[in-house]
Amino acid sequence: MTGTVIWVAGAFVGEDERALSAVDHGITVGDGAFETCTVVDGQAFALTRHLRRLERSVTGLGLDLPDEQQVRDGVSAVLGRLGRVDGRLRITVTAGPGPLGSNRAPAAQTVVVAAAAGAMAPEGRAVRSPWTRNERSAIAGLKTTSYAENVVALADAVAKGGDEALFANTLGDLCEGTGTNVFVERGGELVTPTLASGCLAGITRALVLEWGAEAGLPVREAKEGELPFTVLDEVTRGDAQLVLTSSGRNVQPVTWLDGVDVAVGEVSRAARELFDRLHRERVDP
Repeated sequence: MTGTVIWVAGAFVGEDERALSAVDHGITVGDGAFETCTVVDGQAFALTRHLRRLERSVTGLGLDLPDEQQVRDGVSAVLGRLGRVDGRLRITVTAGPGPLGSNRAPAAQTVVVAAAAGAMAPEGRAVRSPWTRNERSAIAGLKTTSYAENVVALADAVAKGGDEALFANTLGDLCEGTGTNVFVERGGELVTPTLASGCLAGITRALVLEWGAEAGLPVREAKEGELPFTVLDEVTRGDAQLVLTSSGRNVQPVTWLDGVDVAVGEVSRAARELFDRLHRERVDP
């Protein structure tokens, strides 16, 4: 099937059909959470992990948990119609209809599942963002639909020739991208910022750490202060390498940073090859 398959609260809708209330809080104030899963041969990769993180995000927002079986039914229905392809699936849960302001009203939540076929780019192009992540934000570490700052930062990166923007946090440490986690290869190790930096607890990030350790690759979380934002200067000098991870990229080496072509590290390449193999062998790790 071509195009995007969309399921809203138990029914399929077309891409051009009106499916949500104009006062749904997910639209008016971005009051909701979402997950994006890689689709591998028609199956949602790591679905159970994504549903657990969705629960954490929804709980962190102070919303009631969605019915998990309803969500799984929606995923099954959408993937059944999409067919046995590779692509991307998104699950969105909003607070449902509410007032035009920030206050919520008791309402049934809105659950949307959508998926489309697609391929991932093998390499990434990154740009340092002029804006920062607030590691003390009320929604730090939550995957919410309040995505405006990511949209603005990514548009800035695209205008500069990139396809991802990288954030420092307010302490000046490397944090994450607009939709990715970041690993730096230096000294023969692949190191990622800790969750205390304010970054999202990425599913791909976690699996790189787990599968990498299982395979004997030198991968780990950074120590406090180990990855300042200025570590990216080492990347542009050729003294370190950079990798982005997400459900939309899997393990993607960066080959261009702030206008400079950069090399792919040996550990980075090995991590990509390992993930490419195991994510097809272990569909729900």
